[in-house]
Amino acid sequence: MKRGESGLSLVVGVNKPVGMTSHDVVNRCRRIFGERRVGHAGTLDPAASGVLPVCVGPATRLDPYLTGHDKAYRATVAFGASTDTDDAQGAVVKESDVPAEAWSERFARGVLNEFVGASNQLPPAYSAIKVGGKKACDAARAGVVIDLAPRPIVVYAAELLAVREVAFQGRTLLAWDVAFEVSKGTYIRSLARDIGIAVGCASTLAGLERTRVGALGLENCVTLEALEEAGVRAALDPIDLLGFRLLFARDDAARRIGNGGALDPRGLELFCPPDRSFNEMCACTSGIAPSCKPLEDGERISVVESNKLAAIYAYDQEKGRLKADCVFRTGVIRGCYL
Repeated sequence: MKRGESGLSLVVGVNKPVGMTSHDVVNRCRRIFGERRVGHAGTLDPAASGVLPVCVGPATRLDPYLTGHDKAYRATVAFGASTDTDDAQGAVVKESDVPAEAWSERFARGVLNEFVGASNQLPPAYSAIKVGGKKACDAARAGVVIDLAPRPIVVYAAELLAVREVAFQGRTLLAWDVAFEVSKGTYIRSLARDIGIAVGCASTLAGLERTRVGALGLENCVTLEALEEAGVRAALDPIDLLGFRLLFARDDAARRIGNGGALDPRGLELFCPPDRSFNEMCACTSGIAPSCKPLEDGERISVVESNKLAAIYAYDQEKGRLKADCVFRTGVIRGCYL
């Protein structure tokens, strides 16, 4: 075993605290597991808290499969001031009066309803989007303005939780607490900015907690302190996180998968993702049911061997074969179900 390799391959959900970068969390997890290969799926700003999927060992190869999911947040949108970063990390660049109706919950719900649905969103100037090979946030810090193109997003839900006052950089501002469900690539900072425009005043994102990434909810995440104590016992089931149909590799199929060989789907039984609606006590073969639905071109399948995620295969309809998309040298532990 090479230096810095623990022999572990797993996924955990971390409840990132405010004040830490996502990279800080990765470094902490490297120390906890004694593993240099650690990565996160979906960056959270230092001022934000909440769900951060972290992959350890060969499981880091799951990153592209975990980053494209819808997300949910609890956000605090403050009115009367705006910042250069559209959140609490920036400097206030504008202040304004707030319309009296913004205190009305009925008015707030009406405004939020206007943001539900598909639209094109202009990303914040301070973002990690690259233009010409340079990050927009780096250019903004250098005083260079980069034209960012609007991007298609979907806001599935925007539920008002409360109307209240908050302290913000020495000010007391009106704020709305909102639960958002959004598509990948949606910037909550930009939503906070645009909500202020709709209300008719300056606004900014005063607080943010990510409550869900795909199937991973905050209730299935642990603090870094709890992770220190639990270690491998905090591992999640990657089958649940991926949500793909699955097959169990045995005998010849297991040997072929070990070499990354193609599989003939005829004769292989596919199963639906586990149904965790029952109070089950393990992440094994329970809670699943056979699936008779034909394979679709490009569909990905989770391959399980010895109760570990051994590979991800994709169906090639033209050749009628399942081809290796990602094979794990060390199978990913199927820890706790979600």
